[in-house]
Amino acid sequence: MNNLETSLPKNWSVRFFTIFTGQAFSLFGSSLVQFALIWYLTKETGSATVLATASLFAMLPQILLGPIAGTVVDRGNRRIIMILSDASIAVSTLLLAYLFWSNIVEIWHIYAILAIRSAGGAFHYPAMAASTTLMVPKEQLSRVAGANQTLQGLVGIVAPPVGALLVEALSNENILMIDVVTAIIGITPLLFFSVPQPQKAKAHESTPKASFMQDFAAGFKYIVAWPGLLLLALMATLLNFLIAPTSALTPLLVTKYFNLGALELGSLDSLFGVGMIAGGVTLGLWGGFKKKIVTSLTGIALFSFAILAIAAAPADKFWIMLVSMSVFGFLMPLVNGPIHALFQSVVEPEMQGRVLSLVGSVAQAMMPLSLIVAGPVTDATSYQAWFWVAGILNLAIALAGFFIPALMNIESNHANATLKTSPDSPTVEQTLIQ
Repeated sequence: MNNLETSLPKNWSVRFFTIFTGQAFSLFGSSLVQFALIWYLTKETGSATVLATASLFAMLPQILLGPIAGTVVDRGNRRIIMILSDASIAVSTLLLAYLFWSNIVEIWHIYAILAIRSAGGAFHYPAMAASTTLMVPKEQLSRVAGANQTLQGLVGIVAPPVGALLVEALSNENILMIDVVTAIIGITPLLFFSVPQPQKAKAHESTPKASFMQDFAAGFKYIVAWPGLLLLALMATLLNFLIAPTSALTPLLVTKYFNLGALELGSLDSLFGVGMIAGGVTLGLWGGFKKKIVTSLTGIALFSFAILAIAAAPADKFWIMLVSMSVFGFLMPLVNGPIHALFQSVVEPEMQGRVLSLVGSVAQAMMPLSLIVAGPVTDATSYQAWFWVAGILNLAIALAGFFIPALMNIESNHANATLKTSPDSPTVEQTLIQ
């Protein structure tokens, strides 16, 4: 990728962090709505099937629309896409608030709104992530990723208790209106700040403009043609497959194996969130090793031992799980942040929407698949079985990664992919959309 950051203004942080702060408010509002809706479904139905169905409606649009959304982001105006995505989510939430206010809300209404919000997120995420690359100097991407991980941890800690207080103090429609307000806060900076837009490589006059499907296919070809990127995507997918069930199985481990209750389960979530904040701050200040992949692989290897400690903890030593979860939380930003920054720093700006969406969709699709596998494994063996599986395989993946040249040299071996997908590409230029 060419050195786009040289054209950034010295006060680049003003624009980026103003937009970032607006998006932080929007994320917090969305987390409150998620808590309120899950609580409403739990209280009204008490049905695990209803909750599982709600989760599917909140997940499937992002998985299915991800590759399409990425192509739209790379072909379109990323600033407008972010505005429309946030606006569509706000309007759908406003509609649901009206249904609650009118006392005519049905369960299927909530499913539909969750699906609309998920679809909006499918377009918003790649647009914001791909725009970050052109708003932040390359050497600062890891620190910005650390700030984002810190934000995720803060929201994870603050939103549930605030949501619990709000559901007791306010009606559902008023809680939903908070999300509408925070969405407006998220949109406002986008109305006043320019967002960089990568200019596509200039084609020969006789060359017809690529169709949507050609651009769509180019995303797949780009990943496959770049061995290091393909390996990184596969690694992220495998990690998601292994780690996702540990979260779903934690309540069973606490109640059935340690014979403890909701207070102890809540303490695990809190310590994980505190660890995540500390890890995000650490990454933000430190920035990681010179090679981002080294930071991520080291983090994966270390948190594998935390997972194995949980698997090996005796039933009367719950404190081992408490410590392990805080360590796990601390290391997650050191794994996710550099990987995210790596995608942003090595993938050409005009390809980032497609690449990030494709990788995200495949990795997210692993969550329901891994739960289908992990459930029977746990039932047939023990509550700790999947933790053993995840810990051992995660460690193997991390250690193997250090010995794969294509992965270790991913930041310098991407020329092949560029040539295969854009044989006549000149230097990418940067323009600003006012």
